[in-house]
Amino acid sequence: MNNSHKGANLREKLKQALNSTYKVISDNIEIKEKLEKNKNSKKFDFFEFDNLNTKSDFIKARAETDSSALKKKFSNEEIYKKNLPLNSSCKSLYSIAEKIRYEALGAEMLKGINKNLKENYNQIISFKRKDQLKTKEDVTIVEAFELYMLKKFHNIELNSLTNKMLDFWKNDFDSSIGKHIDYLKSNLENQNNYSSKFSEIFENMDIFQNEDDEETKEENQEDGQKNSANDEQQSEMEDKKDQNKDQETEASLDSDYDISEYKLDEQFVDTDSDQQSNEQVIQKKNLNNLNLDYKIFTNEFDEITKAENLESSDEAVKLRKTLDQQLIGFQDIITKLANKLQRQLLAKQNRAWEFDLEEGLLDSSKLPRIIMDPYNSLSFKKEKDLDFKDTVVTLLIDNSGSMRGRPITIAAICADILSRTLERCSVKVEILGFTTKNWKGGQSRELWNKNSKPKTPGRLNDLRHIIYKGADTHWRQAKNNLGLMLKEGLLKENIDGEAILWSYNRIKKRKEERKILMVISDGAPVDDSTLSVNSGDFLEKHLKKIVKFIENKTEVEVLAIGIGHDVSRYYDKAIKITDVNELGDVMISQLSSLFDTNKKFH
Repeated sequence: MNNSHKGANLREKLKQALNSTYKVISDNIEIKEKLEKNKNSKKFDFFEFDNLNTKSDFIKARAETDSSALKKKFSNEEIYKKNLPLNSSCKSLYSIAEKIRYEALGAEMLKGINKNLKENYNQIISFKRKDQLKTKEDVTIVEAFELYMLKKFHNIELNSLTNKMLDFWKNDFDSSIGKHIDYLKSNLENQNNYSSKFSEIFENMDIFQNEDDEETKEENQEDGQKNSANDEQQSEMEDKKDQNKDQETEASLDSDYDISEYKLDEQFVDTDSDQQSNEQVIQKKNLNNLNLDYKIFTNEFDEITKAENLESSDEAVKLRKTLDQQLIGFQDIITKLANKLQRQLLAKQNRAWEFDLEEGLLDSSKLPRIIMDPYNSLSFKKEKDLDFKDTVVTLLIDNSGSMRGRPITIAAICADILSRTLERCSVKVEILGFTTKNWKGGQSRELWNKNSKPKTPGRLNDLRHIIYKGADTHWRQAKNNLGLMLKEGLLKENIDGEAILWSYNRIKKRKEERKILMVISDGAPVDDSTLSVNSGDFLEKHLKKIVKFIENKTEVEVLAIGIGHDVSRYYDKAIKITDVNELGDVMISQLSSLFDTNKKFH
């Protein structure tokens, strides 16, 4: 008998053993019929048998079988949902706490279960690798909490690395959970008491309270800044009059888009008005017919955040000073380009003429006609205001690792220039960034691993979408945020399609008549975690479909600037620059051309 036959026989025997174990532990009588139906299947609920190739795979299979059976036996779904915390950040911790509870009950019930679970957890711990463990930010609260619970409820001995990971968060857990440990251990069999206590603990933890308080604090700070701001220019004074109303609009934009619900046909639908035009109806039908073969494994760990939440105010000021130092070398160019754009836009807004009128200013260009034919009447002209559409511009900047260094610095400089210049011309500007929270998948990848690595899972990383400046926020209030693009460690992977969809959903809700989306990127979307388990063009196909729809089926105008790479295969209106020093001039000139009646893109 060859090795392949031996392996197949071993897998079959193990399958039978695991299935029997599951039935016995879970006390589920109905499972017998299910097992008969799945007798020849390669998969059974919690694992794939084809994945059983190494010793570690067998250890994992035994532990996950036990865990799944214990969940069936000891965990009541209604009680679980009843005590589920409202704060989304708490839900992951709550899920871990429940898993630890029913596994601890099983470990007390049978020594074999205890052995299987401990072997698997020791294996998981030994596999953990962290390139850098310098600050608390390098370890997620989910990672640390799981280690804390394993140590307290399973008596798992942590190695030096995992001990270091836990140390960053240990004080937080000890102060909030430590005093309740005895109560929690004594109520392992009482799911309601255990779950409700953990829910209460999470809701009262300082770290989660700070998340809610931070926004309120920031809003108050913004109000204070508005009241104390100097009236440097008359235009700024006028801007401040409408700022409270504008901030309400911006807040609604932030809340309208829920990244956790990725339903394209719903997200694109415009609900701002009760009465919709025929064009909007057609757009909805096209959306319903748009079939995107794009999947997301989990969006539980995605994040939409304001830039000021990523770093302390002191660090933001420091990074802004660094950006200002970079601006010194561009000062002459900035002034020249800004004045040029301002003149062009203001001219387009204010200067136009009506001809062949009965009264007004004499049209000297028509005087030769009177000389040729005295019977011709005099022709007059009158200046009129040009019908200049109220405009908003969204600047979406790629915050990937490949942008690190000079490209992201130049992008931040240009964002600063555009924001200041366009505000003088009464054109509102929103500045957004997109990246991921982690390298190589982060918590999404870990969850995928825990779920037996299903094939073609779709997007497999934790998104981070950043609001550097809202459209209704004045440049002065957001200028420190722009310096945060230079923050070390912020730039990671780039998943462009979802970022463009997010920015589109923000700008489409704006009241302005004309909407322009400008994307700055240095190439194709790249995420190693996603592309390693999906087709090589998975992210590119999604990006192309999103951009094509926005360009052809919506009122939003899209312009892309590729730094060192040609991005015209994704965008109809795209510019390539080979030297990042060209970026400032290109952005200004191309944006200026957008306001021409006959728009031309070079």
